[in-house]
Amino acid sequence: MSNGDARIALNTLEYAVFTLKSKDKKILITLDVIKEAFQKSYLFYDKDGEEHYNIISALHKSLRGSDADAALYWLARMLEAGEDPLYVARRLVRFASEDIGLANSRALEQAVAAYNACHFIGLPECNVILAQAVVYMAKCKKSNELYVAYGKAANDVKQYGNLGVPLHIRNAPTKLMENLGYGKDYKYSPDYDYQEKQDYFPPELKGKKYFKNFPNKNNNDKIS
Repeated sequence: MSNGDARIALNTLEYAVFTLKSKDKKILITLDVIKEAFQKSYLFYDKDGEEHYNIISALHKSLRGSDADAALYWLARMLEAGEDPLYVARRLVRFASEDIGLANSRALEQAVAAYNACHFIGLPECNVILAQAVVYMAKCKKSNELYVAYGKAANDVKQYGNLGVPLHIRNAPTKLMENLGYGKDYKYSPDYDYQEKQDYFPPELKGKKYFKNFPNKNNNDKIS
């Protein structure tokens, strides 16, 4: 019945033992028990094992590829196998910023709302909530620009270490700091209608750009 696949055979045996344990202390594996287990064991998987990570990877990649149908299938695979809905919801929160980002900043709102809804409703009722979030994410316009930009900024931190904050944008709460030049020549943005030109980077990173094109002219979502 396992077609020569030892993994399928072992999973089926494990499922048979798992179901019998909840019914009787004495476990007797019969042919009928194995047949019944084969019909249901496809839903049984180790939440800490390889298949767990394979399926969440499949869900993530289906979302990234904007395939709502495939994403729904992998979501169902996880939930019907008893996966913690909050785990899936947390992955959607990450996806909303990593793969959608500023292309649609409301995706993060949807993901967080889905997590909160799952938290106080639970299974099985929250399955449709996750389905709504998954389809929304799949259909969103995608951009990983934030993910890439932050990676570049983090690399500069690692490469250059703790660069000093330029004096003109330092806070000067004491007279001594003021005498040392803290805050000197700082241009208060509202006084310049937010059109002022001044450097905010340390000198070593002057003119650094982490975004290729920002804001994105094709982005219909308002950034707030």
